[in-house]
Amino acid sequence: MFATQMNQNGLVLQPGQGSSYWVLGDLYTFKSVSNDTNGTYSLMEMIVYPQTGSPPHIHSREDESFLVQSGEIQFQIDGQTLVATPGTFIYSPIGQRHLFANISDQPAKMLCWITPAGLEQFFMEIGTPADDPTASPPPVTDADIQKTIALAPQYGLTILPPDSATN
Repeated sequence: MFATQMNQNGLVLQPGQGSSYWVLGDLYTFKSVSNDTNGTYSLMEMIVYPQTGSPPHIHSREDESFLVQSGEIQFQIDGQTLVATPGTFIYSPIGQRHLFANISDQPAKMLCWITPAGLEQFFMEIGTPADDPTASPPPVTDADIQKTIALAPQYGLTILPPDSATN
């Protein structure tokens, strides 16, 4: 399923390799998942399209770290807003309220580490496989949003109302 090379020394993926999913209008390509790292972490490359991103949420099981590679992504973290540009690193520990959004008119790319691994299964479950990662993202439907809200508690996620990120 994953385009990887495995040996006793680890994992190698070339550019463009990994398993890609459309998740709420964005493209998530999984570079490592729980099985690759003995559950230690997962890593995904995220293309965040204009006017998309995550809803406000809180993780109860994992930390998230982000490294912006291109474009600009606005983060709201515990009521503080910042615009992250290429090279910006953000660490969000368990229990911290946060969201991210691309408020620009250009796609942005970032890496996201999830520690420990496992949450990638949530994204795969709410997303749809991206057979053509170069295609335009599919529209986000009300069914997509309802599925996300319904499945989040099973993965230790609390999805918050949109206005709660600034409180």
